[in-house]
Amino acid sequence: MDAMTFLVNTLFDLYLMVVILRFWLQLVRADFYNPFSQFVVKATQPIIAPMRRVLPSVGSLDSASIVLALIVVLAKMLILSAMAGAQIDIITLLLYSFVAVLKNAGVLLFWMLLIRAILSWFNQGYNPVVMIMGQLTEPLLAPIRKVIPPIGGLDLSVLLLFIAMNFINILFSQYIPFWAMI
Repeated sequence: MDAMTFLVNTLFDLYLMVVILRFWLQLVRADFYNPFSQFVVKATQPIIAPMRRVLPSVGSLDSASIVLALIVVLAKMLILSAMAGAQIDIITLLLYSFVAVLKNAGVLLFWMLLIRAILSWFNQGYNPVVMIMGQLTEPLLAPIRKVIPPIGGLDLSVLLLFIAMNFINILFSQYIPFWAMI
């Protein structure tokens, strides 16, 4: 049973990350001709295209991607609950889904920042993945750099964003009991 739980968790979480990336790419208006962006679009287009006919975008927010992310988490929790034989409380499940999407977006941001920081030491020339990571994370790092510019060639903006993200995670875990379990 643990192996199946792991498999369900992994598959749904990976697809959730792709859906969150789709939303994020559209939010920052990243280069959609980039090979990495094309992968994200192709992986989500079969489900998001029909949803867009029913759920129009609200300004620059793609409501279909947000709803799909919530549906992915809901489906994951329903399957895991059915596998465990647990009772399902729909209100708790909806709240959990919302928190899980936010938490997974934070985890995705953490890994993208970490990979971007590490690749910045070794990257020489154009790399499509590094370019997309830059486009996705730069809107969050640029305001920090305005307050604290790079010191002696050392950019502390990523470290400060990590500290802020950890602070927010700890703060929310005090008010939402199951936040840390996601």
